[in-house]
Amino acid sequence: MPSSLRILVTGGAGFIGSHLCERLLDAGHEVLCVDNFYTGRRMNVAHLMDDPRFELMRHDVTFPLYVEVDQVFNLACPASPVHYQTDPVQTLKTSVHGAINMLGLAKRKRAKILQASTSEVYGDPEVHPQPEGYWGNVNPIGTRACYDEGKRAAETLFFDYNRQYGVRVKVARIFNTYGPRMHPDDGRVVSNFVCQALRGQDITVYGDGLQTRSFCYVDDLVDGLLGLMDTDDTVVGPLNLGNPGEYTMLQLAEAVIRLTGSRSRLVHKPLPADDPRQRQPDITRARDLLGWEPRVALDEGLRKTIDYFRGVVD
Repeated sequence: MPSSLRILVTGGAGFIGSHLCERLLDAGHEVLCVDNFYTGRRMNVAHLMDDPRFELMRHDVTFPLYVEVDQVFNLACPASPVHYQTDPVQTLKTSVHGAINMLGLAKRKRAKILQASTSEVYGDPEVHPQPEGYWGNVNPIGTRACYDEGKRAAETLFFDYNRQYGVRVKVARIFNTYGPRMHPDDGRVVSNFVCQALRGQDITVYGDGLQTRSFCYVDDLVDGLLGLMDTDDTVVGPLNLGNPGEYTMLQLAEAVIRLTGSRSRLVHKPLPADDPRQRQPDITRARDLLGWEPRVALDEGLRKTIDYFRGVVD
């Protein structure tokens, strides 16, 4: 990546976005962080505010944005069911209108643009692990569709802007990511388990707890995003970015209890609709094209995440 670029990060005050802003500043770039603070939080970027190369703008990406930038990381969209199902229409608008507006900006400014897509495009997969060539198994009218189909539509827009207008695009499919600055009430499994364990509450396991997920520590994910953006224009994606280590919900709960020293008990509740049974990335392409693979082991990442939540959980 060339030195001192002007880089826009939408959703920059969110969990992943704030870590990305931090890394871009460390690399010497100017960063414009855009967020409407629906799920993003000012506290996530408060430590960056004194940097003269950092600017924070309150803006909703469903409206056009006219700024001078060299690159765009489009991360704006609530990413947990609790948040994206609260206002499903707005979630879909954020993915679709937001993609159109940011692609329009990239087209006008001849900027390179990266879309933060998701493993949710694979739905409840019938192929395991999931390679990028798998088209997915998504319920288009279910309660998760506002997010799943919104991200699928955004990918379509990115590839069409690339083919039709020559916009320089990158598409990353992000698998479950965790780490400091996760929203404590976002309903995602790592934050749920850690917060419940630290409060001494029962840990809620949905279904039999044998459904699996793959957990990528946020620093590893940001390495992958930066690596993808830094590739030449022949590398478009989509590219899976996630940790191929696969764990059941029961294994994760046991690890959290062990690392927190909690006496929490496990309580089982019914599985939500369309909840995927298994999720594991095939990262062969990321290894081959970026030389990237996760380095942070689950226990190490969970310790750092638990340390963060100790300071924010009441």
